[in-house]
Amino acid sequence: MAEHTSSSITIEAAPAEVMSVIADFDRYPEWTGEVKEAEVLAKDDRGRAEQVRLVLDAGAIKDDHTLAYTWTGENEVAWSLVKSQMLRALDGSYRLAAVRGGAATEVTYRLTVDVKIPMLGMIKRKAEKVIIDRALAGLKKRVESGSAEGSAADEGKKL
Repeated sequence: MAEHTSSSITIEAAPAEVMSVIADFDRYPEWTGEVKEAEVLAKDDRGRAEQVRLVLDAGAIKDDHTLAYTWTGENEVAWSLVKSQMLRALDGSYRLAAVRGGAATEVTYRLTVDVKIPMLGMIKRKAEKVIIDRALAGLKKRVESGSAEGSAADEGKKL
């Protein structure tokens, strides 16, 4: 089985608020440093993304790839690689758990990356760690700053 990297962070918001930011792929370029473009290609019957094309620039890993998403309940989403130019695998998940009576959320991000070119395992793990740490920090900042709500309100004003 492939090795994976995981990390957790606590965000001062309810799980539903955190998941709404995670599920809003169109806005990823606004708050993730690595995702330069995001396009939802297919949605499930609840309107959640099933396939998303992402253009990623994470230093050593630059790629244009498509991921398939699986939603488990309201507090977990996992993804796996459908196609890629550079990657052989990109599997991961976000798991949310309410803490402090639902006033905060512990977010656990798990990620496995495998590239088509030869790369030392420790370099891959380092890349995974950088991706995870930046994603969790960006998610925390986005949710806690209220930027997600502000962006939605700004969009409504443009209509």
